[in-house]
Amino acid sequence: MKAWPVQDAKARFSEFLETCLAEGPQMVTRRGAEAAVLVPAAEWRRLQAAARPSLKALLLADSARTEALVPPSGGARRRKTEALD
Repeated sequence: MKAWPVQDAKARFSEFLETCLAEGPQMVTRRGAEAAVLVPAAEWRRLQAAARPSLKALLLADSARTEALVPPSGGARRRKTEALD
């Protein structure tokens, strides 16, 4: 992955974008420290999909089937009420 100083990335953005599309993610540095990465849109969508499980995966996971998620019954105290005349 090529590193681009922020001033070069700004000044040569078209080249920066073309390099990203042709070669993959490109690092942007600010004062020599890594600051950001330009990633092709298709790869970004793939990374986003891989980062979070689907609703189906969550519902089928063993961790979703736990009694700890349901509060115990009968633990609530009721307030005393007065009879109406």
